[in-house]
Amino acid sequence: MKENILKDKSLLFAIRIVNLSKFLVTDHKEYVLSKQVLRSGTSVGAMIREAEFGQSKLDFIHKLSIAQKEINETLYWLELLHKTDYLLNDLYTSINLDAIEIIKLITSSIKTAKLKD
Repeated sequence: MKENILKDKSLLFAIRIVNLSKFLVTDHKEYVLSKQVLRSGTSVGAMIREAEFGQSKLDFIHKLSIAQKEINETLYWLELLHKTDYLLNDLYTSINLDAIEIIKLITSSIKTAKLKD
């Protein structure tokens, strides 16, 4: 089976997000923001999986566009967690870079799909 970098990276990112959520709840007793970042951060990979079997090119692009919105929302929650001192700089920088890499891959995939006939 062909390797799918976006699919693989989004799964690894979701695992990081689940672990981040557990950390926020366990170590900081933070329940609201942790749920928000958990929801948006894990839905990215789910939408990429849905796009993989899209019914049409437009459906594929639509699902990836939703994943793009979700990863962008995740970037917001990560920044908020960092600026409110729930995430130290090293952890924030690391997970933020992963999210930026995924948004770039999604954007590139959407552009490529739009160019194909």
